[in-house]
Amino acid sequence: MASRDTASPVTAKAGGRLAGKDLINIGIFTAIYFVVVFAVACLGFVPILMAAICGIIPLVAGIPYMLFLTRARKFGMVTILGLLTGIIMFITGMGYFSIATGLICGLVADLIWKSGGYASSSRAVLSHGVFSCWIIGNFLPFLVTADAYLPTVRAQYGDAYVDELMTYLQPEMYPVLLVACFVTGIIGGFIGRAVLKKHFKRAGIA
Repeated sequence: MASRDTASPVTAKAGGRLAGKDLINIGIFTAIYFVVVFAVACLGFVPILMAAICGIIPLVAGIPYMLFLTRARKFGMVTILGLLTGIIMFITGMGYFSIATGLICGLVADLIWKSGGYASSSRAVLSHGVFSCWIIGNFLPFLVTADAYLPTVRAQYGDAYVDELMTYLQPEMYPVLLVACFVTGIIGGFIGRAVLKKHFKRAGIA
């Protein structure tokens, strides 16, 4: 009997070049993913919750991401999702680091998903854990380019907000935030897999 991670016959249709339908799916799920991220990011109006976003977004975003994987059966789709997410973050004022983290984390997550033959639910969960690490890019401007970035944030949210936020975003906290992205990304992946169990079966993901 095949193991749960063995590729199913459905994966015979996986792979190949990206087609128009794939690009449409990427666009749709990028929009859905961004809506989820934006909704959670609204919590950032409270400084301590801004720091906690690294652990909150992956828990919620696991559902649309895992649903996306039931349609992402070609290499490059997850990478593009990560890149587009990073670009949108840059456009909305979160700095340019999210473009790099979105691309890198998207690419690694893509490779993990591909390594499971687009049919392994455990690789799908791991893929989401890695993909979720792109979120750290939203916080890097506070660390790497603080002198240029903080005046803009102060102008928007005020000195009191920034001063309190920076008490949480000390340099030693960044490894913790990164780990939080990954761990809650794994948990969010399990949540998404449980919620979308029927979709996974239909897609031949076991």
